[in-house]
Amino acid sequence: MEHHVGMWFGWIEFDLLLGDVHSLKRKRSVVRPLMAEIRRRFEVSVAETGNLDVHRRAGVSAGVVAADAAHVIKVLDGLERLVAERPDIELLSARRRLHSSEDE
Repeated sequence: MEHHVGMWFGWIEFDLLLGDVHSLKRKRSVVRPLMAEIRRRFEVSVAETGNLDVHRRAGVSAGVVAADAAHVIKVLDGLERLVAERPDIELLSARRRLHSSEDE
């Protein structure tokens, strides 16, 4: 009997509206701690990926790889909850994708 080990990967992209932010320096002081908390709590890859030169908007994306889809979905759900619950950030949208190593 052949046993195939698959891989699932998922990512989520957040479009964020920041609160009282009037400079790129202040923006970094909001976005960097958010990304650090995401990394620490979920052990995922995360980066600022959009609206890099806009003071009050930020694009943040995170990615996760696991052996099963359920775990990837659970992590993406947790990430979205964490970002949505931040009082200093308004979550405008969250787009996610889920793929298997079997997808062609």
